[in-house]
Parts: sequence; C-alpha cells; structure tokens
Amino acid sequence: MIKVIYTASFIRELKRIERKNEELYEEILEKINLFKNRKNHSKLRAHKLHGSIAGFWSFSINYKYRIIFEPLNKNAVFFHDIGDHDVYK
Repeated sequence: MIKVIYTASFIRELKRIERKNEELYEEILEKINLFKNRKNHSKLRAHKLHGSIAGFWSFSINYKYRIIFEPLNKNAVFFHDIGDHDVYK
C-alpha cells in the first residue's frame, strides 16, 4: 500500500469540497483509496506532468478534477493540490 502525505493546502481544499459537494468528496475518497492500493489503475489515468511542474504527476478524480502528487520513493507520495485543470497553473 502506498503511503500518502498531504500538504496543508490539500487538506484545506478537501475540507472545502466536503462542505460544498458531498458527492464529489466521496468520489475523491474512493479514488484516493484506489490510488493507495493500485496507483497505476487505469481508472485513475495517472500521468507525468511537464513544463513548470515537471517532476510531478496527476491522476483523475473525474473528467474535471485532478490530484497533483509528487513521488517521494517507491512506497510514498506527497499530495500537493486538488482541483480542476487550473491546478496545473
């Protein structure tokens, strides 16, 4: 199982989503659990990022929302941000 470390800003955004959209919040938790157990699962559509955020990766929550993460080692990642495509900026 992958160990996930969360930034404070990631946790704040997740709490904001929980208050505003419970359905999206549940979908996020489901995808995080899937990632922890099978980080390369095809439903996640994980991919490397390029440009100013090279070295980071992203996986999909749904068509609109993404989680940006940074691999620390083979068994741990750092979740940096969550949001729509604007998180790439």
